[in-house]
Amino acid sequence: MTIHNQPASSGESCFNHNDVITVDRVSFAYQHKKVMENVSFSVKERDFIGLIGTNGAGKTTLLRMIVGLNKPSSGQIRLFGQPVASFRDWERIGYVPQRNAFNPQFPATVREVVLSGLYGRKRLFRRLTRGDHTQAADAMDAMGIADLGEKRIGQLSGGQQQRVFLARALINGPSLLILDEPTVGIDSETQESFFHMIKHMHQHHNMTFLMVSHDMEMIRGYLGQHPASSAGKLNFYIKHSHETQDCVESNLAHSLKGLREQMESGKEGLAIGNTN
Repeated sequence: MTIHNQPASSGESCFNHNDVITVDRVSFAYQHKKVMENVSFSVKERDFIGLIGTNGAGKTTLLRMIVGLNKPSSGQIRLFGQPVASFRDWERIGYVPQRNAFNPQFPATVREVVLSGLYGRKRLFRRLTRGDHTQAADAMDAMGIADLGEKRIGQLSGGQQQRVFLARALINGPSLLILDEPTVGIDSETQESFFHMIKHMHQHHNMTFLMVSHDMEMIRGYLGQHPASSAGKLNFYIKHSHETQDCVESNLAHSLKGLREQMESGKEGLAIGNTN
């Protein structure tokens, strides 16, 4: 199964954009039970891919293989043209796992969780700098959690926790954002605000998205009514964008802060500041 990206409305060829993710004939089995078999697809720069599938279809497993946490039984995955095993530029990728993968009793503050997004595999033992703390402050401010910095992550509501994890994923200004069920367990108003924000990132910033979601209304509303392709129980929806639309603030964190402030003031009828 291979996704072929659709041409943009401008008529430009999407071949102008390079592959960000390449999954080549990948299979995975857990304790001799096949989870997926011979799956192939590619994600190009500026794609937004929505991944839909039934329970047990392998959605989370696929994302974990892409970020190097699981190893395929066969086949190969490449990130920005490099095999995952030798890929080193992890700061280019933001990953938000399912909330149930996180232990709420983990003894860390919000600030520490956000800062941990800087602990890339190349920077694991490097001392944090003043600039690092500024990046964290900007990301927290953008997500509306600046006042929660010293709270324990387990003390927060579901909506607040998701904004912490998103701030952690965005701290490096990634080229690729991978989201695994990012709205599970949060209220509908916060979900709407979240989707508005990630659509803004896709339309106004040079970012690529791969998102697992059960929210068919959101997926079809933004990515189209029908999947671009399927593999077994996995369905792939896709929206490709060639040119970033004009954005007053090119810095991602500052842009998202401005968007959040707009929504909180009612200019767009949303309130990203509300939490579960």
